[in-house]
Amino acid sequence: MMKKKPAGSQDVAKLAGVSRSAVSRTYTPGAYVSEETRAKVLAAAAMLDYSPNAIARSLSKSRSGLIGIIASTLDNPFYARLLELLASTLQARGYAALLMVGDARNMDELLAKLLSYQVDGVLLPASKLTSRMAVSLHRSGRPVVLVNHTLDSREVSSVSGDNYGGGRMVADLLWETGHRRIAYVSGPIDTSSAVDRGRGLQDRLREYGIGVHAQASGEDTREQTAVVVRQMLNMTPPPDAIFCANDTMAVAALEVVTLEYGLRVPDDIAIVGYDNTILSTERLHALTSVDQNLEQMAQSAVDMLIRKMASDAPDLADLSVPATLIRRSTTRPRD
Repeated sequence: MMKKKPAGSQDVAKLAGVSRSAVSRTYTPGAYVSEETRAKVLAAAAMLDYSPNAIARSLSKSRSGLIGIIASTLDNPFYARLLELLASTLQARGYAALLMVGDARNMDELLAKLLSYQVDGVLLPASKLTSRMAVSLHRSGRPVVLVNHTLDSREVSSVSGDNYGGGRMVADLLWETGHRRIAYVSGPIDTSSAVDRGRGLQDRLREYGIGVHAQASGEDTREQTAVVVRQMLNMTPPPDAIFCANDTMAVAALEVVTLEYGLRVPDDIAIVGYDNTILSTERLHALTSVDQNLEQMAQSAVDMLIRKMASDAPDLADLSVPATLIRRSTTRPRD
């Protein structure tokens, strides 16, 4: 038996009693079509088992409808949630996400492969992407928006959390709850978020007349964080508070402090994380953390990219999303 030819838009238009352009508008995000016409088209499409051909439509419009996303890690719950929000926001705007995941060793290869799919734009939520890679994407002619980090080159737009302000919030909380020996466990020192959170902490503590008691990179891993926290606790005197640049590292610090050193949190030592991920909300940890307002960050990043794709000469912009400190049981209550 010969395979039945799939129904086309012309068949749907004929059955619905509308024009072919009305069928096209029905399936084009943002295009105007009356509710009556939309209902007729969808009913006819259901009867004919019709599905619009996104590939053919993209070829006719010189648009793929794809937005490329390069991520360097999914281990951190923060990035898993951010990717979920970016993808769902894109889908709501009529686009599909094309995700590539890798590390610094194969990022150039991923970049070339991503561009080969003719994506309309690129979102970069990967904290370990280099300035060179981001600028290369920008020069390829595809609009690019960095998410949750910035570059000094000023050649690429970005949407990020207020990392500097978040660091200052943590300094205020720890100072006001009586801590004077405050240590900082950063992420990789070549990432803007790690630098800015530490700078905010340091600058605010300097205003109070003290410095950071100790600082080291936990490299965004539980294993390295455990190593540096042990080194800090073996100092004389040890810190009385530890601020970690993300919740994953904060939980690792919490485990070392309580399980290995037998210290009470927050009586003996306070622990503060960043990102307010699901790890911080679990009753076992109840971790004080800084919330970056991921929903607003994802929405703003998608909006910015779509504006850039619609413009022949898109302006560069850096948008900072305000942060909020969420206090839980790993820090003392304010007096």
